[in-house]
Amino acid sequence: MPAPYILALDQGTTSSRAILFDSEQNILAVRQHELAQHYPQAGWVEQDPMDIWSTQYAAMLETLAAADVPAGEVAAIGVTNQRETTILWDRNTGRPIAPAIVWQCRRTAPLVDELVRQGLSDHIRRTTGLIPDAYFSATKIKWLLDHVDGAREKAARGDILFGTVDSWLVWKLTGGRAHVTDATNAARTMLFDIHTLDWDDTLLEALGIPRAMLPRVCSSSEIYGTAALPGAQVPIAGIAGDQQAALFGQTCFSPGEAKNTYGTGCFLLMNTGAAACESQNGLLTTIAVQLGDETQYALEGSVFVGGAVIQWLRDELRFFTDSRDAEYYARKVPDTGGVYLVPAFTGLGAPHWDMYARGCLVGLTRGTRREHIIRAAQESIAYQVDDLLAAMARDTGVPLTALSADGGASRDGFLMQFQADISACAIRRPAIRETTALGACYLAGLAAGVWKNRDELRRLWRCDAVFRPEMDADTRARLRRGWAKAVGRSLDWAEHG
Repeated sequence: MPAPYILALDQGTTSSRAILFDSEQNILAVRQHELAQHYPQAGWVEQDPMDIWSTQYAAMLETLAAADVPAGEVAAIGVTNQRETTILWDRNTGRPIAPAIVWQCRRTAPLVDELVRQGLSDHIRRTTGLIPDAYFSATKIKWLLDHVDGAREKAARGDILFGTVDSWLVWKLTGGRAHVTDATNAARTMLFDIHTLDWDDTLLEALGIPRAMLPRVCSSSEIYGTAALPGAQVPIAGIAGDQQAALFGQTCFSPGEAKNTYGTGCFLLMNTGAAACESQNGLLTTIAVQLGDETQYALEGSVFVGGAVIQWLRDELRFFTDSRDAEYYARKVPDTGGVYLVPAFTGLGAPHWDMYARGCLVGLTRGTRREHIIRAAQESIAYQVDDLLAAMARDTGVPLTALSADGGASRDGFLMQFQADISACAIRRPAIRETTALGACYLAGLAAGVWKNRDELRRLWRCDAVFRPEMDADTRARLRRGWAKAVGRSLDWAEHG
């Protein structure tokens, strides 16, 4: 009988954390290290791959120590990660050849424009399920190959490897024995055919990316290799991109079930089952999970700046010292006083897909106070998610009546209630809000035999609170009109590179 403990590694945009679960999904210990982001130029976002590794490794060992659980009693490790962030490293030395280009980085927007000029937009949409955008990994890889001396020649020989963060961590954990990714992460590179489940030669050729540098694509739940932990070799048995892991952790196993993660960005995913539903409303088609030979698809909408707008108020504007205070200040005023904040700091994602949009604050009067701006920032998160819900309803023909919420900002009662109000949709918050890590735990546990099937996992899921809409329809319509007007002011603002 396998040991009942599962270690989830949750490598996010702003922190690396590790959580130890038991077979009843109880959390035994959590440790986290913040991860620095670097902004060398306007619109550029980078991280040090060695910082990603060292913070994640430290969190992992500290979690085991805090729980006083020997590594030999851990049945499996599950990995979940910030998606699209792109790392290139030397196969022989194991050292990165450049900083990681983070998913938020906009430096490759001109490369995307070139793909569009080449007439590849429809091919990208049909093949990868994505919309041409600098968000995804493909143009980041090309940029690194173009700007690091000798990288392209080495990559052609297979001496330079590409990976999203999951690939990098598994490579390091296995001592370079496994260069793999899973289908959910591969689906976010803008290089992967989500129908044939293979890398796409047309896009590889268009971007000059050698197939030799790409990882082997695996299912989301299988044993990829073992990690050498103190006193034991522990199987690495689950991999999923953070948003797909959260969908799985919310037990959205059936078509029509959806979740939204309120993190640095916001990510709304709806399981569409075996059907890859092509959006007509600016959403993405992606892989929800691959278990053995079964592939489930999802519709996804991405908000680039969600909880990050609260961090901006805290760090750059110094409106408060703790992000949790945003809820307190938002409740100090009955409304925003007509103020709207559109946090398009790095462009707008779905359903607008405007790489050149920029943030704007409109509706200011002499009576505008800090509390109004803070409330407008809180509401901006919900408005952006509401735009995704509306697009999803147009694609499926069925408005969602219930949405599972998770992520750090889901603790904010004001935000959850405003989301329910503006979207006319019940918001269900789980008892365990660490659903990204929980999804990685579930995937690893299934492969390791801790659980037999998804029905067992569904029985474990518990609800903490339900927020139901209370706003009248006229108020909702008026607020939505104001938001749409504000978004219009932010579009196509930055100069095209």
